[in-house]
Amino acid sequence: MSDRPSAYERLADRLSRTPNGLPRSPKGTELKFLAKMFTPEQAELGAIMRMTREDVGVIAARAGVSDDAALQTLKDMARRGLVSVGRGEKGLAFGLQPFVVGSYEDSLPYYDKEMAELFEQLVQETGGVGMLGPGPSMVRVIPVQEAVPADIELAPYERVSDLVENAKDWGVRECICRKQRELIGERCEYPKFNCVNFAPVAGVFANVPFIRPVSKEEALRILREAEEAGLVHTVYNYQQDIHYICNCCPCCCGILRGVVEFGQAHALAHSNYLAHVDNDSCVGCEACLERCHFGALSVPDGVCVVDETRCMGCGLCVSACPSDALHLDRRAGVAEGEPPVNRKTWQQARADARGVPLEELL
Repeated sequence: MSDRPSAYERLADRLSRTPNGLPRSPKGTELKFLAKMFTPEQAELGAIMRMTREDVGVIAARAGVSDDAALQTLKDMARRGLVSVGRGEKGLAFGLQPFVVGSYEDSLPYYDKEMAELFEQLVQETGGVGMLGPGPSMVRVIPVQEAVPADIELAPYERVSDLVENAKDWGVRECICRKQRELIGERCEYPKFNCVNFAPVAGVFANVPFIRPVSKEEALRILREAEEAGLVHTVYNYQQDIHYICNCCPCCCGILRGVVEFGQAHALAHSNYLAHVDNDSCVGCEACLERCHFGALSVPDGVCVVDETRCMGCGLCVSACPSDALHLDRRAGVAEGEPPVNRKTWQQARADARGVPLEELL
């Protein structure tokens, strides 16, 4: 009898060593979840793949299978969002998708109740450890634009309107976090169809079955409605090549739950801003308290007080204040808190913090 780990164990090991990571449960719940995403043949290939795209022949040789067999399996994996695909030197090239953000979100077309239950088990068994840190957080809060005074300059990666305006294609997909909670009977009150994607090339989303193409104006409207509903804008935690804006709630979002439910403050990077109270304008109405998902506000003596250690700088409290007593100020020492420039520098910083060598993965 062979002592060699199963294909799913080797795949889980591979995914756990990516900069994004994968929670590992002593009960093997992540293996059961991966078995819902990958067939055994797909798991075998995934376990030896790099995140950087490679030609089919390179992947096939490493796996010890024929080029034709590898190509068919890789195409099937691409259709399920398990790998990325593009043009290589000798035809199609494929790279392993990270678990989150990546293949998990792209499982929307086949995500079912069993997957939702397994994911909840994994979250409860691990608290997200192995994915939510350490190192630079996976995602970052960007503020409600109108909450920042006009005389304070927002960086391009912090400005919702710039991210959307500078794109050439737009789409919206269902929030998989709220879908997961709904499938286990924990549906929340927030709208589900408001994960906004955008791309620098027109027509990208026309043939993606789980993304509905929208106009730029509709994308901006969806984001405004998300703000009004009390959802937190989050994006990748780097400055360039951002292609989505999630709109998150603390009851469903895996990242926000890491902060609120499991006390992992490093799971989410705060924005460069901090809520500030004009004591003379505050009437102590407490309208802001319900809008703050992070417990950063209190009204102990009839005037709002901000706990700076808990404020994520989302700006939702500002839009709720009827007396205009709240606004966002730039945080002190913000230069030290700038996110990595691009995905590559984020991956390296994250890998260094986790003690993960990237040579086998990139």
